Amino acid sequence: MSQPQLQPTTGTPVKVQNTNTTAWKAFYKKLAKNKAALAGAFIVMVFVFLAIFAPLLAPHDHIMPVMSKKLETPSAEHWLGTDDKGRDILSRLLYGSRISLTVGVLSTLLGAFVGIIMGIVAGYYGRWIDSLIMRICDVLLAFPGILLALAIVAILGASTTNVIIAVAFFAVPTFARIVRGSTLSVKKLEYIDAIKAMGASDFRIIFKHILPNIVSPIIVQATLYIASAIITASALSFLGMGTKPPTPEWGTMLSDGRSYIAQAPHLTLFPGLTILLVVIGFNLFGDGLRDALDPKTKK
Repeated sequence: MSQPQLQPTTGTPVKVQNTNTTAWKAFYKKLAKNKAALAGAFIVMVFVFLAIFAPLLAPHDHIMPVMSKKLETPSAEHWLGTDDKGRDILSRLLYGSRISLTVGVLSTLLGAFVGIIMGIVAGYYGRWIDSLIMRICDVLLAFPGILLALAIVAILGASTTNVIIAVAFFAVPTFARIVRGSTLSVKKLEYIDAIKAMGASDFRIIFKHILPNIVSPIIVQATLYIASAIITASALSFLGMGTKPPTPEWGTMLSDGRSYIAQAPHLTLFPGLTILLVVIGFNLFGDGLRDALDPKTKK
């Protein structure tokens, strides 16, 4: 909380602005001006709401087959129709949002955690440690993300947990490179040298003085990567390497519906639109965060 101080010449109280409060106000002001970012945030919040309250919002059972109602088109009873086993597509999409968002968020957090540690160690200590970590990142980045994820899931086995590990594995080098570059920039600042001269430990310098100053690019990258993680997880499930039926997952629903794409196109249409919407939401919100957190942006 800012404390009033006396003005040197007149002796009248002068309120000192809290720099953190001012920075957050500027951030919110920039973000509020970005209509696309607000639209993206709204889409993301809607899907988070649907995932949390899926058991209350789902109109029908999402697991139990009802063969007498299979491949029904959208109607008053089944708003988005039914699949090849007579299950309500809307209910499965609602429950599927839990799987897809969980995989996207957890894989991003796991990949970011490992990548941040690797990047900040490489940027701070440099020399052979930096070279070793960056060469590991180069090897990982040499593989296309989906192929690397497929290889990991093939080794570990198909399951939701292994999909999270596989998607997180590919996120590590991306976060490591971003954090390393930011660490190199902050490490050159004079106040870091002053803290070192005062005898502060490397642990204190890294986690109290460097990491808080490089949070912005990490947040932006994490927001954008969630969208990529959801696409990758859906692709793995589509190929039969992810979440196993009858658990509803958007990629699995797409895979199940491709055999009926001519007879019942709604089986693939609605899961595809759902993936599209949530990815657009995270991308728009991530772009807005990048613009709002960029000090060079004057808008």
